[in-house]
Amino acid sequence: MTEKKKFVASFSTGKDSSLALYKAIEADMEPLGLLITYNTNAEKAWFHGVGRDVLDRLSAALEIPIDLILTDGTDYEERFEEKLREWKGRGAEYCVFGDIDLEAHLKWDKDRCEAAGLTGYFPLWQMDRKEAVKELLKAGFTARITTVNTKYMGAEYLGKALSLELLTRLAAEGVDVCGENGEYHTLVTDGPLFKQTFDYEFGKTVFDHGYAKLMVE
Repeated sequence: MTEKKKFVASFSTGKDSSLALYKAIEADMEPLGLLITYNTNAEKAWFHGVGRDVLDRLSAALEIPIDLILTDGTDYEERFEEKLREWKGRGAEYCVFGDIDLEAHLKWDKDRCEAAGLTGYFPLWQMDRKEAVKELLKAGFTARITTVNTKYMGAEYLGKALSLELLTRLAAEGVDVCGENGEYHTLVTDGPLFKQTFDYEFGKTVFDHGYAKLMVE
């Protein structure tokens, strides 16, 4: 029996990184851990704004260890590479990313992996953006909108679960349905990766520098 390829995943708690993780596992690869960049100033995950206690509960629900990359942003690349090297020492061969079609992101990911001696794995690369979201939904994931760029979307979308109907509505409003340009971010709360119920609640809405954010507790 061939030994499974071992990997860590760059994980944001959102739809793209969750689908990438799912597809890697479906390809018979073995997850060792989930890497989440954590803003030491805000005490929340970078970009998706989830706090440490919520991340701990998410890790328990997935039954996959979460490893925080602690950075204030000034040493983001260095801390990321440092963590990749650490996991290489624990047996990881690959790092899985959820990028779809942004070349600058692909290059950044590959550069970090090369510096750490790992191979980047990109199961969503060059997928059609809408098809990527459809595949997520078809697989049975629940992804709820937790952040919107108010230039493109109103705060009334916060807390809503992605659905085919919602994708159609977003497209009609001129919003990229995958949110790949930063229109919105999601929190995946259920789906085939979950071994246990993920215990969470939505709190207040915060408006900050052009974004509306739904706090997760």
